[in-house]
Amino acid sequence: MMTTPHWLAGPGGQSFASASVVTIVALMLFMAIRLHRMYKRNGIYRLLIGVLAAICAQYGFMLSQSDRDLSGYPDVLIMQSLLSLLSFIIINFVFMKLYTQPSSRLKGMPFLILGAGALIAAGAGLSIEPTAIAESGNVPYYGTVALDLYGLVVISAIMLSSRGIEQRLPYSASLIVYLIFHVVGLAERYLFHGAVALTTIVYNWLPAIYYTLLFVLLFEWVVERLVTTFHSSITDGLTSLYNRKHFQKKADSAMREQGQIAIIFCDIDNFKRLNDTHGHHKADGVLKQIAEILKEETSGIGAAGRYGGEELLALISAPGANAEQVAETIRSRVEKETIVTVSVGVSAGSGCPVLDVVKQADEAMYHSKTTGKNKVSLHPNMPKLTKPRSRSKPESAKRKAAGDGD
Repeated sequence: MMTTPHWLAGPGGQSFASASVVTIVALMLFMAIRLHRMYKRNGIYRLLIGVLAAICAQYGFMLSQSDRDLSGYPDVLIMQSLLSLLSFIIINFVFMKLYTQPSSRLKGMPFLILGAGALIAAGAGLSIEPTAIAESGNVPYYGTVALDLYGLVVISAIMLSSRGIEQRLPYSASLIVYLIFHVVGLAERYLFHGAVALTTIVYNWLPAIYYTLLFVLLFEWVVERLVTTFHSSITDGLTSLYNRKHFQKKADSAMREQGQIAIIFCDIDNFKRLNDTHGHHKADGVLKQIAEILKEETSGIGAAGRYGGEELLALISAPGANAEQVAETIRSRVEKETIVTVSVGVSAGSGCPVLDVVKQADEAMYHSKTTGKNKVSLHPNMPKLTKPRSRSKPESAKRKAAGDGD
């Protein structure tokens, strides 16, 4: 009666392990094809598709030949070992390319050299051993010694050069698993010759574990790309605030859910003068500072967006939130924490189009702009300020330094 370990170590277990690898790699191939369709300009996805297709073909062949003893076919053994090593080199180049920063500029030449070395080692094995069918399948085949030993060099080199993505646990784990797989393969091929069931089982199943780890790594990459793509579609690239279109959607949703909203419209005073005198880099930095203030002050009670240029919006939708107080806090923080000031307008609406509320807030902001700047003005549909807002001496000095023209 055949026990489970004997079945796992036999042709049935090998077939099941190979089928598992084919399934995992096929899923990775599907993801790679989807990535290529999304980012056609990135040629690394074409390389990934090619190497995954080759791995599928390799393990498909192993699956079809699982009931045959290939030890008498030296050329087949060498080609299998060569394809495994080349696939390992290429797929690691792909993942390093994906996960290293663009500034690191990962070079492909070292990987080409490793691949060329694998071809040379395989050629050496073919030249030493005959490629004809061996007379006896019981005679150990040593033609792959050079290729197998070179494989240790390749694995070590890639492990040493993987610093760019060493923080990725699945990738580090995959390299360790592949190293164990290679060492167990050496023991299986040159010491035990299939006589120890445990090493045979480990050798058969480690590739499935290896490609599962790579699947997890690729899946993480796909998720990150989707999140990045979605985020870039709804936010402004400079300030990371919501863009006008998505801000409108957020405001529409809040109006439907809460029944009423308030809009705070901010315009940076003398921004053109800041651009002209300090340059775009400085002006962009100031814009980011103010954007962060808006995000902090609307956190939990609304949202912030960029309307265009130096115009920023805040949505106040939480019940009980005081839009006037939030607007004054924003104005005050901008004055204290940056080198500019802002003119602010506030409006509120209930059951009306959001664009009307934005337009009213814009009108209130224009009133602030034309009556002295650096102040908060309410649209007539809002209650009046409880106390007049006066400018501080530091603010007056700032306006004088920045210039009075907008």
